[in-house]
Amino acid sequence: MPGKIALVNFNKCRPEMCEKGICKAVQACRYKLLIQEKSHDVPLSDPFICRGCGDCVRVCPLKAIEITNN
Repeated sequence: MPGKIALVNFNKCRPEMCEKGICKAVQACRYKLLIQEKSHDVPLSDPFICRGCGDCVRVCPLKAIEITNN
C-alpha cells in the first residue's frame, strides 16, 4: 500500500550546520523514526516505518528532507 515517507537529500544535508552536529529534524521526529548514528552524521529514514507526518521537513534549516510517495 503506497504511503508518504521522508527522504533525506544527501547533497543538501549538512549536519554540521545544526547545533553540535545534532540534526534538528531527528530531534523533531515525534515517532523517533529518523535516525542519526552519531553527531555530524547524515540522518537516515526507514521507508518501512516512516509515517510521512512532515515534522522533520518543517524544521530542517537546509530543506534537505522531502516527503514523497513511496
